[in-house]
Amino acid sequence: MAFSVVQSRAIAALTLLPVSVETDLSNGLPQFSIVGLPDAAVREAKERVRSAIINSGFEFPQRRITVNLAPADLPKDSGRFDLAIAIGILIASGQISSARLSATLGELIFVGELSLTGQLLPIRGAFAMAVGFLREQTSQHRLILPLQNQAEASLTDSDRLCFAASLAQVAAHLKTATSLAGLQPQGRHSRSQRSQESWSDVRGQHAAKRAALIAAAGQHNLLMLGPPGIGKSMIASRMATLLPDLSHAQACELAAVQSLSGSIDLASWQRPPYRAPHHSASSRALIGGGQPVRPGEISLAHHGVLFLDEFPEFARDALESLREPLEKSEVSIARVRDRVTFPADIMLIAAMNPCPCGYFGVRHPKRHCRCTPDRIARYRNRISGPLMDRFDMVIGLEAPSADELLHPLTEITQGQAADRQDDATIKSSVDKARHHQQRRQSCLNARLSIAEIQRHAPLDVQAEQLMSKAARHWGWSARSWHRVLRVSRTIADLADAADVGLTHVAEAIELRRAIDLGAQDGVT
Repeated sequence: MAFSVVQSRAIAALTLLPVSVETDLSNGLPQFSIVGLPDAAVREAKERVRSAIINSGFEFPQRRITVNLAPADLPKDSGRFDLAIAIGILIASGQISSARLSATLGELIFVGELSLTGQLLPIRGAFAMAVGFLREQTSQHRLILPLQNQAEASLTDSDRLCFAASLAQVAAHLKTATSLAGLQPQGRHSRSQRSQESWSDVRGQHAAKRAALIAAAGQHNLLMLGPPGIGKSMIASRMATLLPDLSHAQACELAAVQSLSGSIDLASWQRPPYRAPHHSASSRALIGGGQPVRPGEISLAHHGVLFLDEFPEFARDALESLREPLEKSEVSIARVRDRVTFPADIMLIAAMNPCPCGYFGVRHPKRHCRCTPDRIARYRNRISGPLMDRFDMVIGLEAPSADELLHPLTEITQGQAADRQDDATIKSSVDKARHHQQRRQSCLNARLSIAEIQRHAPLDVQAEQLMSKAARHWGWSARSWHRVLRVSRTIADLADAADVGLTHVAEAIELRRAIDLGAQDGVT
């Protein structure tokens, strides 16, 4: 009886799990069985492995073959176990043997999907697997991945990763110590060029641009309310251009999440992401799910911007599913067998019309709103109070005048006009404010805890009186109170002010007034 054991890995969300591939060849009628809780893709590996072995110049054993993927109670999915199964069969049948084989097998972990010709195909989540593998304490191990995953996996800059193009190449490495491909040279991935979209393209909307600047500086959630065609989507699409490049650690964290969905972009892997799902997206599409569990839009926008246009048109359960992730900056998805967690540190930007027809409150003789008060209330009530309370700012937009369309000026920094060439100055204001925050508290203002707010955003007597008066008048919750303080701290940082003053608090209250007005009128 011939027997072999080779090592592979399964992945659950961002967690790497060890899997031992045990292969037994025994006498009896030719049969090929795979056990160990495999899904359909793993069970179909029998045909892929059989053809790959034959087309790679080896013989497929005409014996009873049993492959066990241990531990047996861990679900196995996808074709990533093909390579380990094929190597296990070749070793058990004696077609791969050498004096150094037993020592070499103890160091190698095999992950890869096989084509019928024996070539290794790229696998989903290769970068996430590489990152999880490098976190393991056993530094003597090496991970073998398909060559087509080399570009993304090499972002980790580790010499413990090897890449092979085919089953025959891996077999030759085990038999004769033929070298496998390693990492690509350093500097292979340059930072992508920033978008050419300019803030001067947005005509008028000076208050909205100011709110966008504050949101980007402190990573605050922003809701824009206004009639169609006035620039809400245009403003949101330019929000990510204000954010600084991600650090290497942040970029790797984001790339690991993106690799699980097959959407990793090597050309812009250090740029903050911008995600704008359609309003027909389900709750599973927004927060993640499925079997196996995949990250949703909120995790794919990690360290970036998630824009939800036509906000009330999203399904109610999809919107409500965002409430906890917005507070915790992570998504926890519970299943019967386990619980997985994805990061979700995002800036939420949303846009909506004031009513179903879009023209409520528009002061123009040709634009009349024909919605009844009850219909407007039902439309706005699609956004629950707890979800609305998650927004730091709500800004109302009006259509720009003809003069603003003819003479584009961007007044968002200290009341000064800035044209297309001053986009860099605008971004510099955001960078400077974020630098103040990181130096002072090692996080952005939107992520300040209650204790940190009290320490880093103390109010003078006049500011305290204004806050108390506003809180009593609007009936603020504790969450509302602290969100206003966080925004006030960001406004002070943009003004290079060490302390939060009356003017900073007044502007923060004004930026939240639309929420409170809607709540008072019973339409949110």
